Amino acid sequence: MRAEVLTERFFTALISGNRTATRDLLDEVIDSGAPAEKIMDKLFWPTLEHIQKLYRADQLSDLCHHYATRMMRMLSDQMQLRMEQAKRRDKSVLVVSGPEESEELGAQFTADLLEADGYDVYFVGGGVANDEIVNQIGELNVDILVVFGAVPSTVPFTRLLIDRLHTIGVCPKVQIAVGGGVFNRAEGLAEEIGADLWANTPTELVKVLDKKPDRRMTPAQRTVGRKRRASRSAAAAA
Repeated sequence: MRAEVLTERFFTALISGNRTATRDLLDEVIDSGAPAEKIMDKLFWPTLEHIQKLYRADQLSDLCHHYATRMMRMLSDQMQLRMEQAKRRDKSVLVVSGPEESEELGAQFTADLLEADGYDVYFVGGGVANDEIVNQIGELNVDILVVFGAVPSTVPFTRLLIDRLHTIGVCPKVQIAVGGGVFNRAEGLAEEIGADLWANTPTELVKVLDKKPDRRMTPAQRTVGRKRRASRSAAAAA
């Protein structure tokens, strides 16, 4: 079956709240031999992006959006159990997101894929204050922080989080990666806020973390917090 047709069938079943039809379709895909990671990448993620796009444009009702996102969360929980687990990397990742349901879903996809790829994952989701996140990064001494965002309101939260991490020096070697719709739509945004790595999809984010484990933005490359640091330096000089 063509991917476009499959995605459309999946989308229609989700927004109609038809749990049986949704499960039956997913069973078809699993029975065809598709691995769980490919299902997440080629079916779940494109469908979620389509749902997000329609909902942001007021072309999808709250009811349909709730049907779809709740069902996808349940299915992704089941799909995670089907993923083949790689050898542990002895590297830890804290995954956070914006507060919206769709952002948490994207972050959950990312967390599941990272865990299957061998990382020790702590999945926070959204709605947690930056101070608590910073404290947790310090307590766990994580190697990587992943922030997943789909809407513009997540950008200031991410900017302040990165700024605070660099200002107070918690886990100075932590690598910061961002992903999701809001970072995809604005070219250069990830670099501007000081992220070390960025990617369009959960699968791409896992790949870029694997390929570039040592990449870090230098202080000169970070624009986030630059004016504040400049003001402090000027005040100290005076």
